[in-house]
Amino acid sequence: MRSLAIGATGMIAQQLNVETISNNIANSTTTGYKKQRAEFQDLLYQNFRRIGSTSSDAGTVVPTGVQVGAGVRVAAVARVLEQGNLNITDNKLDVAINGSGYFQVTLPSGDTSYTRAGNFKLSPEGVIVTADGYPIQPNITIPTDAVDIAINSSGEVMVKLDGQTATQNVGQIQLSTFANAAGLEATGDNLFLETGASGQAVTGNPGAPGFGRITQGALETSNVNVVQEITTLITAQRAYEMNSKVIKTTDEMMQQASQMK
Repeated sequence: MRSLAIGATGMIAQQLNVETISNNIANSTTTGYKKQRAEFQDLLYQNFRRIGSTSSDAGTVVPTGVQVGAGVRVAAVARVLEQGNLNITDNKLDVAINGSGYFQVTLPSGDTSYTRAGNFKLSPEGVIVTADGYPIQPNITIPTDAVDIAINSSGEVMVKLDGQTATQNVGQIQLSTFANAAGLEATGDNLFLETGASGQAVTGNPGAPGFGRITQGALETSNVNVVQEITTLITAQRAYEMNSKVIKTTDEMMQQASQMK
């Protein structure tokens, strides 16, 4: 019976759905995390009576026909890019993007990666780096005698040096945007890589047209709504149970047929 295979595809699809939801819940407190959503599409259909085929010599046609589907498959696990809330930390090196854009990060391989997590630190040399020690682009170095750091909404990094009253500009934070940011490849550690699906990075200063603004002393929280995820998890669990019920019912039907004399 086809229903065995159809039910199996439903269980496999819902298993991945539950795994996606679990990952969202696990990252509900991850800085800058963007939740994911499993998307499904139906499989091929077998035509037992083709729609629109001729049904008589008078030229009448079949209005609906008979099509039986083969089940479901996962079409994509899409990333939802809506803005997360801003959590005020008052840390001078915590910066959040309010709007579109990604911080640029230089990996040890020399490649450029992208992140929404702005929980930056200082390296031993005073370079602004990520939590893993990767420098942001362009490189910005804070002087060792700096007593205060200010980052405005346009990404300009200003410092006040010991014994001075005027501030000094030591760098400019830049952002990158993509035509299809959902096409970026997640590599872990809150980092993404450019792909053919994302399009090439367009770089600009925060606040410019098409780019978000910078908020110092704040971090963008995950955009995961835990209540919504739990509700979706329950729905996925019920769908999994119903597909397993289909398999069980089909097995009982086959057992009954095999016992007929």
